[in-house]
Amino acid sequence: MSAIHNDKVALVTGATRGIGLETARQLANAGVHVLLGGRDRDKAVAAALQLQAEGLSVEAIAIDVANDDSIATAAKQVADKHGRLDILVNNAGWNIGIPFPELDALTVEIWDRLHDTNVRGPFLLAKAAAGHMRKQGAGRIVNIASIAGLRPMGSSIAYASSKAALIHLTRCLAVALAPVITVNCVAPGLIEGTRMAQRIPPAVAENVRRTVVLGRGADVGDIAAQVETFCRADSVTGQVLVVDGGLAFH
Repeated sequence: MSAIHNDKVALVTGATRGIGLETARQLANAGVHVLLGGRDRDKAVAAALQLQAEGLSVEAIAIDVANDDSIATAAKQVADKHGRLDILVNNAGWNIGIPFPELDALTVEIWDRLHDTNVRGPFLLAKAAAGHMRKQGAGRIVNIASIAGLRPMGSSIAYASSKAALIHLTRCLAVALAPVITVNCVAPGLIEGTRMAQRIPPAVAENVRRTVVLGRGADVGDIAAQVETFCRADSVTGQVLVVDGGLAFH
């Protein structure tokens, strides 16, 4: 297992709260300089100030993963300022609560927004990051998917299918970018108190709470810790690790 050294640079998208913020905190605590990506620059700056107050080496960067130009601009900013990118965590995502039977409510616009944010964005960021990582001779990409990508559940059919695509994208990129870059995925279950969880239809969320063997949902600290583990590992790639409180056993 590799050490994470002080000269490493990481980009974490969707880092203004929840999984992204905690992942940024844990990577920074491990000695990485972390760029906190957020669509809203003011929120990204506020998150960066919060971690800087903890003595951590972080900075904010504006990035909308559903916008090609924003991705290209952010990638150029990283290259121009730091000259390297060692770790990419594709955490930013979007969802909306539409029960599966309500097909008429699932419009093409919603479908496209979900897939642009949850699949296209991570793919384009991985392409941009891979160029830097290949030059450096090493790199780590970790995608944040969902258990909805592994079984027919979640906030909507479009969300579930986008996370399934992200999981398979992880495996395909692991083949495409080997042996220099590892690509892995964490698939969280229900995370109480988050904005994403609040958009899940109540009946779906309650069913998750009732069936997980630990009797509680996923924990952002556990998810972030698994991201860090993937970033340290030299011989793990193309893997999907579920963090859901035991729902996968049912």
